[in-house]
Amino acid sequence: MRVITIGLGVQGHKRRRVAGADHVAAVDPVNGEAEYRRVEDVPLDAYDAALACIPDQPKMDVLGYLVGHGKHVLVEKPLWAEDDRRIEQLQAAARAEGVVCYTAYNHRFEPHYVRMRDLVASGRLGRVYRCRMFYGNGTARLVRESAWRDTEAGVLPDLGSHLLDTARFWFGELAEDFRVVSASRFENRAPDHVVIASEAGKPKIELEMTLLQWRNHFTCDVLAEKGTAHIRSLCKWGPSTFTHRTRILPSGRPPEESVTLVQDDPTWEAEYAHFKRIVLAKQPTDLSGDLWLGRTLRRLGHDAVKAAGA
Repeated sequence: MRVITIGLGVQGHKRRRVAGADHVAAVDPVNGEAEYRRVEDVPLDAYDAALACIPDQPKMDVLGYLVGHGKHVLVEKPLWAEDDRRIEQLQAAARAEGVVCYTAYNHRFEPHYVRMRDLVASGRLGRVYRCRMFYGNGTARLVRESAWRDTEAGVLPDLGSHLLDTARFWFGELAEDFRVVSASRFENRAPDHVVIASEAGKPKIELEMTLLQWRNHFTCDVLAEKGTAHIRSLCKWGPSTFTHRTRILPSGRPPEESVTLVQDDPTWEAEYAHFKRIVLAKQPTDLSGDLWLGRTLRRLGHDAVKAAGA
């Protein structure tokens, strides 16, 4: 599969490196490393797929061009559009052309995320009561210096999209009642610390995200009928630990199983391999999850901006 990278920022450089020998050219309007300034300038017979690492605003136009010309696409999350119709039209076009349009959420390939999904699915936890996730990095200053990142709902679509997608990855369909618990603008023009929650679903979910955690960190606690499960950190920030504790009745110190990983981030290679597999398998494009995320993030984004006084 011959691929091009569109957008040579941080993500674009990672995607280009992982594509390796598959990569034939890059597109970027300002980066001198790129062979082309516009995707329309790339000969259509030179590539089969594109890795779209671009800001939200131009996404739908670029994806529409690619899919309309029979190109497979991996696009960085979130798949943003002003209304659902554009995503629905993109899905219909991809299916008509027989191409894959895949939204990249590389955290799904984090080893402990996969371990959590499998544990929940196994039933060993029993009924899951509550899940709390925290995702923090220290990029407030970098975001503030970006013309396009420090805008609108800020950290919410950036990190919140990962957290919402992760919850769907573990628990399936989620309730529609997510609300903003708090939103703040401590250092940035847009919200840089947000907490959202859902109380109507099973499990109940609380998600906290921030750009003010100067040492990058992730934590997760899942409380359930037959035990608990916990993740501390990600491989890229390692060491990363997964702990499963089995409940003792009526009470007592539970036995626990822990797995700690010290390794490089495996998610980019794993996700690219997954993308190639679904292209080879001609898997029909399904953007239903993106539609749900888009609706949820638009509503929450409006509320977060209002709550933060932005």
